Amino acid sequence: MNRSRLQSLLILLAACVLHCPRALAWGCDGHQTVALIAKQNLNPHALSMVNQILTNNPIDPSLFRFCKPVETDPMTDAATWADDFRDKHPETAPWHFIDIPRGAAKGTFVCNSADSCITLVLAAQIKVLQTPGSSAADQANALRFIIHFAGDIHQPLHCTTNNDRGANCVPVTYFGKLPKETNKTAESYKENLHGAWDTDLVERIENGKTVEEFANALNTKFNPQFASWQSAGINFDDWAWDSHEDAETKSYGKLNKKIPIETPAPVTTCADANHISTRMLALNEKVGPSYQSKVSSTIQEQIAKAGFRLAMILNQIWP
Repeated sequence: MNRSRLQSLLILLAACVLHCPRALAWGCDGHQTVALIAKQNLNPHALSMVNQILTNNPIDPSLFRFCKPVETDPMTDAATWADDFRDKHPETAPWHFIDIPRGAAKGTFVCNSADSCITLVLAAQIKVLQTPGSSAADQANALRFIIHFAGDIHQPLHCTTNNDRGANCVPVTYFGKLPKETNKTAESYKENLHGAWDTDLVERIENGKTVEEFANALNTKFNPQFASWQSAGINFDDWAWDSHEDAETKSYGKLNKKIPIETPAPVTTCADANHISTRMLALNEKVGPSYQSKVSSTIQEQIAKAGFRLAMILNQIWP
């Protein structure tokens, strides 16, 4: 590799580190569990259409897949595609979340339509599926976005911010493992609270189960609540606000130290908002067995809700 090309690559990598989009909600196992729960609750027509659209328009084989591809099931495989697609299309990064500020009253926050956000994008992608003139490729991508974003909107830290990029800028000691700075300029750390909710806590709650076993267990556990979720209907704003409330009462609320609500400010990296992550680091927040026991039921319920409500969306499109 010549020097100029190497320098260009290093610049690109640095930009990714400084301005990388927030972590993938629920991680590989969480998103796949959402898809598997949805499959168990799809009507035959919807299941047939999902398999047909995704099989006839497969994922680009040249796309780097962070999660191992699931060759046996197109819907489960599609569940993590949007995060891989985002890496090549950073303009879709804001689609994965909605930055409702901590402390905001319900109904007072309006998504910036210029930047877009998960509530608007979910509606837009459903419209693509319902538009007869949409190309087969566009419909397949829209379906993949819907499968993924149904998971994202139920991850509480994808529906809130405290000038901390959805708690990506809240370093935590995770089961005794101290947070380490991963980028000095951006003041980013691993472990952080967002990452714990995305992946680490889900894997601990799975407790050795396969994603299929985990999905079956959650589908059975929360089946008695399906009727009430069904009767509440499909309302993306309500889903986002419910997740936002879970972030306040559980994600932040069960930490060992109270995190004050910040005055909203523009944030690009964890060095912004008067060095938000450095200030949070000083709180010495801990995520361990006590925290897990307090939030485990919420994580399980949100994943189950995501799966069942994804089925609601697709059953409505293809009754």
